Amino acid sequence: METDITRTVPCPAPVDNVIARLEGALIWTVEAVAAMLVLGEVVLLFSGVVSRYALHRPLDWSDELASLLFLWLAMLGAVIAFWRGNHMRMTALVDRVSPATRAFFDVFAIAASLGFLLLILKPAFGYAYHEADVTTPALELSSLWRAAAMPAGAALMALSALLQLIRVANWRMVLSAVLLVAAIGTVLGLAQPLLLQLGNYNLVVFFVGIVTLTVLAGVPIAFAFGLATFSYLALTTSIPLTVVVGRMDEGMSHVMLLAVPLFVFVGQLMEMTGIARAMVAFLANLLGHVRGGLSYVLIGAMYLLSGISGSKAADMAAVAPVLFPEMQKRGSDPGDLTALLAATGAQTETVPPGIVLITIGSVTGVSITSLFIGGLLPAVTLGLALCGVVWLRSRKEAKVHGARAAWRVIGRSFVAALPALLLPLVIRTAVVEGVATATEVSTIGVVYAALVGLLIYRQFDWRRLKPMLVDTSALSGSILLIIGTATSMAWALTQSGFSQDLAYAMSHLPGGAPAFMLVSVIAFIVLGSVLEGIPAIVLFGPLLFPVARMLGVNEVQYAMVVVLAMGVGLFAPPFGVGYYMACAIGRVDPSLAMRRIWGYLGALIVGLAVVAAVPWVSTVFL
Repeated sequence: METDITRTVPCPAPVDNVIARLEGALIWTVEAVAAMLVLGEVVLLFSGVVSRYALHRPLDWSDELASLLFLWLAMLGAVIAFWRGNHMRMTALVDRVSPATRAFFDVFAIAASLGFLLLILKPAFGYAYHEADVTTPALELSSLWRAAAMPAGAALMALSALLQLIRVANWRMVLSAVLLVAAIGTVLGLAQPLLLQLGNYNLVVFFVGIVTLTVLAGVPIAFAFGLATFSYLALTTSIPLTVVVGRMDEGMSHVMLLAVPLFVFVGQLMEMTGIARAMVAFLANLLGHVRGGLSYVLIGAMYLLSGISGSKAADMAAVAPVLFPEMQKRGSDPGDLTALLAATGAQTETVPPGIVLITIGSVTGVSITSLFIGGLLPAVTLGLALCGVVWLRSRKEAKVHGARAAWRVIGRSFVAALPALLLPLVIRTAVVEGVATATEVSTIGVVYAALVGLLIYRQFDWRRLKPMLVDTSALSGSILLIIGTATSMAWALTQSGFSQDLAYAMSHLPGGAPAFMLVSVIAFIVLGSVLEGIPAIVLFGPLLFPVARMLGVNEVQYAMVVVLAMGVGLFAPPFGVGYYMACAIGRVDPSLAMRRIWGYLGALIVGLAVVAAVPWVSTVFL
């Protein structure tokens, strides 16, 4: 029998109503605060740009206040994502089991997440207490105001986990999942004397064994990382556990990462104001009559839109509904369309201002401006490879083609699309010309998109503003919590001496730099498939980039290779999460698209090989 874990447990109606009302009020409050924090960051950072660039009076305190508010935004966003069940999970294996077993794994994921949150609460309060004695230099505020976000967010997520478990109808399933989590913890605790004798073999036990088992069981990636790190430090070292919280704070509150929620919000505005539709309509009028023309439009539209929304799902969702109906009318195979959509998701990973590029710059020290500039041509290279596959397939297949659009129609659509086409140019030019930092430029995108929607396209639904802001905070919180727990894991790996061993092994591969590049490509394709891009970058970027520099590999070129390799893994079946997102957006059975995607994946690998072998592709504009 299928078990529905969303059904509530029968209980007295008055009690149930009181709990529901209290939970509803709490959710509404958290969402309202998170929405205001997103708007506050936009206003704060945009004011900093205007004050510095236009008025020549920089605000010395703006970055400090932005950092204080940002940690609260990250933690409250993580809380909202937990309520909604939106934290990133690896479900490829869990989805293949029976419905009843899958329901158990869903409950186990909640119980395991609750276990981590309960373990982290005391160190989080301790961390906030110690931060109370630290005063910020510009505003002279106690750091407690910022650090309190850590215990507050952990407590709210723990409360959410408890309420979710209470609502599960099958109490035996809940009890079994909770006892399993407790049993695993007990076994590890009893095994502590043995673990202390294992030395660095504990890295395999915790960072391979526990992470692999929890991730494959469907535990959200952030919590799987957190459980492994907390258990490793608690059972095998004497390091204070407040360090875990401190490293999470360090990873989540880096000012450069403020671009994550703000670019996500830009993408939301582009969809709501019609900017994305205007771009795609112009490209369709320009190339729609060519054999396979709408496939070329799909590749070009994804290039223009990619990176701005902060979410590959949002990028694909902006393009597919506009193009797919017309492409299917002309005889295109739905599986082929979805396969190409997934391939373009991987192809455009380096298009600025991508969230992965911002993350890689924040954790490795590579200039984000250089990454933005260097990412343009590699994506074009892979795009040309995809165009080659489209051309070959369109020659062999007879399709119905649309009539060539009249030049006046193309001209009108170009004029209509011009404000939309200028948005990516405005964002990228502002960074390159030094008008704003990679973080601040996101606010320019927000203001530009809002003004274009209000004054030109006249499509601005004020009723959607709060849901968009809440969605922005939820997506950002799920990303930033992964960065936080992965940062703490990377620190633990570094302290163990693993980073030095890895650097030595990678730097002494037979074949030197070419062998290092080949191994990196294979490793990050696998990591991209299993962990997605951001966790893999945060974990392994700080370890491998110094090796690349030592071997003479240009750091921007290496970043492009790493990002593209992860993109291939992310959108490659059978494990790539991005592939299933594309299938869901295209409303196509994954088995249909899987038959058609291999040619596109082959083209992506050929393009990736060119980027890896020819540094000029990544560095020519630097």
